Amino acid sequence: MTAAQADLQIDRPAVADGAALWRIARDSKALDLNSSYSYLLWCRDFAGTSAVARDERGEPVGFVTGYVRPDRPSTLLVWQVAVDDAHRGRGIAAALLDGLVARVGGAYGVTSVETTITPGNTASERLFSSFAERHGAALEREVLFPTSVFPDGPHDPEVLYRIGPLSQ
Repeated sequence: MTAAQADLQIDRPAVADGAALWRIARDSKALDLNSSYSYLLWCRDFAGTSAVARDERGEPVGFVTGYVRPDRPSTLLVWQVAVDDAHRGRGIAAALLDGLVARVGGAYGVTSVETTITPGNTASERLFSSFAERHGAALEREVLFPTSVFPDGPHDPEVLYRIGPLSQ
């Protein structure tokens, strides 16, 4: 753990965090921004499978949202990962992901992680590749949603990263 990570608290998001998560996602310029309403709902309905990093003042500086797949209850689907620009490059995203998977693994019996990444998002590619390495897990990639299925104009394909089984 770095000194920057030692100053952080990682825990479950609360509804009051929804606006900050929306702002962090908006300012990332890398994520597909969902409505502010969806971040409020996410913090209410999926807090158990999501995590927020707070600075020394308790303000959110990063988050991971996810859910346990209904048809694969041992799989955590990571929806979004974002860190406030002023806090990037300190390993916060990795700490959030590791902390969330440890918590969800124990609570839900999760043994694998999935996420989708658009080609060229090298930060996310590195985050999830290094996560697989740290956890001694295989990493498989395949196109989940090709460009042609998106109804709202040009969209890069979403590549599914399937990581598992995770070592304990």
